[in-house]
Amino acid sequence: MTTDPDDLVLDPTCGSGTTAYVAEQWGRRWITIDTSRVALALARARIMGARYPFYLLADSREGQLKEAEITRSVPSSHPTHGNIRHGFVYERVPHITLKSIANNAEIDVIWDQWQQTLEPLREQLNASLKKNWQEWEIPREPGKDWPEPAKKLHADWWQARIARQKDIDASIAAKAEFEYLYDKPYENKKCVRVAGPFTVDSLSPHRMLGVDEDDEPIDTQRESATDYAAKQSFPQMILENLKTAGVQQAHKEDRITFTALIPWAGELVCAEGRYVEGEAEKRAAIFIGPEFGTVQRADLVEAAREAADAGFDVLIACAFNYEAHTTEFSKLGRLPVLKARMNADLHMADDLKNTGKGNLFVIFGEPDIDLLPQDDGNWRVKVNGVDVFKPQTGEVVSDSIEGIACWFIDTDYNQESFFVRHAYFLGANDPYSALKTTLKAEIDPEAWATLNSDLSRPFKKPKSGRIAVKVINHLGDEVMKVFRI
Repeated sequence: MTTDPDDLVLDPTCGSGTTAYVAEQWGRRWITIDTSRVALALARARIMGARYPFYLLADSREGQLKEAEITRSVPSSHPTHGNIRHGFVYERVPHITLKSIANNAEIDVIWDQWQQTLEPLREQLNASLKKNWQEWEIPREPGKDWPEPAKKLHADWWQARIARQKDIDASIAAKAEFEYLYDKPYENKKCVRVAGPFTVDSLSPHRMLGVDEDDEPIDTQRESATDYAAKQSFPQMILENLKTAGVQQAHKEDRITFTALIPWAGELVCAEGRYVEGEAEKRAAIFIGPEFGTVQRADLVEAAREAADAGFDVLIACAFNYEAHTTEFSKLGRLPVLKARMNADLHMADDLKNTGKGNLFVIFGEPDIDLLPQDDGNWRVKVNGVDVFKPQTGEVVSDSIEGIACWFIDTDYNQESFFVRHAYFLGANDPYSALKTTLKAEIDPEAWATLNSDLSRPFKKPKSGRIAVKVINHLGDEVMKVFRI
């Protein structure tokens, strides 16, 4: 009630996302906060699955035309930019006073225009009935003994008389002072609006600095309690969750469960994990990426060398984000390198570490991609599935496209940012049915067939010489691979 379009609304307690939902509905930007991932999941589903009315923007050509229609004025010729900060076109309630009527010159213009229609009809009616009625003397109902032509003239005159009064009333309302009804903007019924991307930005739990009786920070180097330092360490927090949750593969039944996880005094390798593969026990070197940042390929290479020198069987890298070129690095000599993507829920680790239910660390293998050159010089991409590492057997197997929810192509990758130029949707569930239900509208089956495909549409050879393909599975895990063309 106290905000304008494009204002920022902060809701520190998300709940089911009602404040964010209403802010989205009324064109306000919003940030909502909650410590519960359940609340965030509810809000995400509610906001992303809803339809919202599309209001006429004041800073748009359609809005200018509607404003001119309401105020009975000439449409503005100012250039428009679609800026929501200018607000919407709202309904309004007039404040009509005698002064506004007396000063309204448009009433005289309307009167003169309608007199050209009313006066001939009055004269013909008087001639037909042999009367000399003035305008205010004409009865509302015709006499029963009147001839039919006179009744017709009488009906036409009153119809024009009522139309003239409506025009005058509309002019009075338009020229009078008025109050905007800010809860009633005009809608464009031809448009359907849905929410933009729902992103979750989070920070790690606050690791508080302790103070002594003099309110001085405690020197952790002199603190004897070892658990105090552990609480202050981001890697220690990750290791505690890693030991509880294990590492999830693309399939739910494939999980690396550690029988032991102990610190390792290395440069990049910070822990040694032991897990059972078949009947043999394997040693895994654990590399943890930065709390805020991206793991580079050079970091993985150096960590893999350190792990190989120490005789580990596998290197497991855990990070929130990986540089695109790390997807090409999966082995150093005989040492496999597994890249586990840490779930954003780890930012709420204190709430989750005792459950062991979330997929906090997920390994998602490389996509199985074919590049198909066309006779006309264009290219197409075919996705066959995703390569998945199975920890029980130690082998890499190829999963079908049923394990892929959607995949995207940047047909001219600049090695800095992934720009979605092609989007396709696969999977066991029927996305077409869900989309129809959400939008409550029919979708062109032929157009949808081009999106629900494992084969891309043709595209030109990229100027940069590279394309990037991003694949997302049903668990929400994603992997990207870069190809040279």
